[in-house]
Amino acid sequence: MSEENESGQFQTLDSGSGFQTFPVAPGYRVNVRSGPGTGYSIVKVLPYGASVTIRCQTDGDWVTGPYGTTRIWDCVGNGQFVSDAYVRTGSDGYVASPCG
Repeated sequence: MSEENESGQFQTLDSGSGFQTFPVAPGYRVNVRSGPGTGYSIVKVLPYGASVTIRCQTDGDWVTGPYGTTRIWDCVGNGQFVSDAYVRTGSDGYVASPCG
């Protein structure tokens, strides 16, 4: 199910999980890291046109990408993080609960 948020961005609710799914910036293959920073190891690389389901968000290293400069990192799986600077959430702030 897709819906338009207040910023005019489209988001999808991951079926049954309650977590929102957002598109990654077009034209980018984004690194998924083992922690919220560029010093963490790359666990995989997302393909062009990918979307991510954000489970929670946390502060980490500052990163500049197509959607600005941020220190927010999105947890997209167990021990898997992407910089929010590469995810089209339609917001400069948190769109999910803080990681606990």
